[in-house]
Amino acid sequence: MTIKENQQELIEEFSFLEDWEQKYEYIIDLGKELEGFPEDKKIDENLIRGCQSKVWIDAEYKDGKLFFNADSDGILPKGIVSLLVRIYSGHSTQEILDSDFDFISKIGLQEFLSPSRANGLMAMTKQIKFYAVAFQLKK
Repeated sequence: MTIKENQQELIEEFSFLEDWEQKYEYIIDLGKELEGFPEDKKIDENLIRGCQSKVWIDAEYKDGKLFFNADSDGILPKGIVSLLVRIYSGHSTQEILDSDFDFISKIGLQEFLSPSRANGLMAMTKQIKFYAVAFQLKK
């Protein structure tokens, strides 16, 4: 699936949820599905600055694609970062750089978040793009 298709699938999933309590629970459930994040990757280099909770994102470049792994010490940020991992992992650096983050507003996530959590989300999205730029330069 393309990034756009992943985003559209997520938008559709959220459209079936009636209120923010259900959306909140769904985001938390998605976070529980994240693969284990190795303790040795929980280093300052992978720590996202600007998040209220600790959030780590790591990327691996394999077969022309970026694969993300992430974790957080907070249940909501872990769910939020899991959305980004789900959408962007397994795509080329160029696909990631060409993509946008408009799905965030389409699912209403920014309206739901406190200002500090919204800043954290913005920091996470910037890190995803940063990895894409960094690995594209290494090609």
